[in-house]
Amino acid sequence: MSNPIDDFTMAYQDTCDQITVLLVHGFPLDSAMWELQLQDLSDVARFIAPDLRGHGRSDSVPGPYSMKLFSDDIAGLLDHLNVNGPVVVCGLSMGGYIALDFYRRYPERVAGLILAATRAGADSDEGKTARDTAVADVRAKGTGSLVAAMLPKMLTPATMEEDDEIVDFVKEIMEGASVEGVVGALQAMRDRPDSVADLADIDVPTLIIHGAEDMLIPLSEAEAMYEAIPDSQLVIVPDAAHLPNLEQPDMFNDAVIDFLEDLTGEEFDHDDDHDHDHQH
Repeated sequence: MSNPIDDFTMAYQDTCDQITVLLVHGFPLDSAMWELQLQDLSDVARFIAPDLRGHGRSDSVPGPYSMKLFSDDIAGLLDHLNVNGPVVVCGLSMGGYIALDFYRRYPERVAGLILAATRAGADSDEGKTARDTAVADVRAKGTGSLVAAMLPKMLTPATMEEDDEIVDFVKEIMEGASVEGVVGALQAMRDRPDSVADLADIDVPTLIIHGAEDMLIPLSEAEAMYEAIPDSQLVIVPDAAHLPNLEQPDMFNDAVIDFLEDLTGEEFDHDDDHDHDHQH
């Protein structure tokens, strides 16, 4: 499905008519990264998973991009789908930056937050310089070297060594991002506002999920958000790096189900044969 939003057409996946969860992908990925959530959780919620501008099947449009622009795109998609009530916003990595920005701009549209493999702080000066270097490299040579450098940091060494299916799947998604999308996202992340001061004011239930072996964003960032956000929960996923939803989907999905049950007061009839004993 797709939706024309002003200057580009945004593709998205949409499941059913229960509580709505918006899945916001990371960098440089697209909604395909949520495949195992869309498959396994469609009986417990309505999931909407957009491809951000310049990513996946959404139109490749030139920048500049910003967190505000991404947030407005998502608000426009919800308007198009007539989703008027508050939704749960789940963002991974860059998607977490967008989730925090969306909450800041549209608090009345947020029923809960799921912040996965992300952080609240802005880029350091060193981080901004690294983004600029990456932008120059992608503009000059395409996305190949960025994908090659990032891929081994997205997954645990064990997964890289032993699970060709996941490695190839993630690599294919990353290679699908357009130059315009990658450059725009890098610049948006470089210039994103610092959200640390906003954490104490978050007044919706918040679930923080982080891979124990994340090499791109340290676990300490998740722990800091957990300490700062009232009414938050922290689930640390063992044997997972920056994509816990793909490396340990059962544990990730169980954590989401538990969170949605707490949020809605419903008990979902969810068939699975794995235990619900998370690390907190």
